[in-house]
Amino acid sequence: MDKYKAMEFFRKDSFRGKQEEAIDAILTGERVLCLMPTGEGKSLIYQVSGLCLDKTVIVISPLIALMKQQ
Repeated sequence: MDKYKAMEFFRKDSFRGKQEEAIDAILTGERVLCLMPTGEGKSLIYQVSGLCLDKTVIVISPLIALMKQQ
């Protein structure tokens, strides 16, 4: 699946901020560390990349730990 078809899956019309740049880097095999503020769309980066890649995708997220601290 290409990244634009994956975007249709999530009912999104366009990428925000650096999302597309990060997705392109992941899809070309680069290692990516993406630090973005809350609400900037980090989850879409790994979800679209995961749909496009033909391999297992592992995401490590501290979200639950952050929620418990707040």
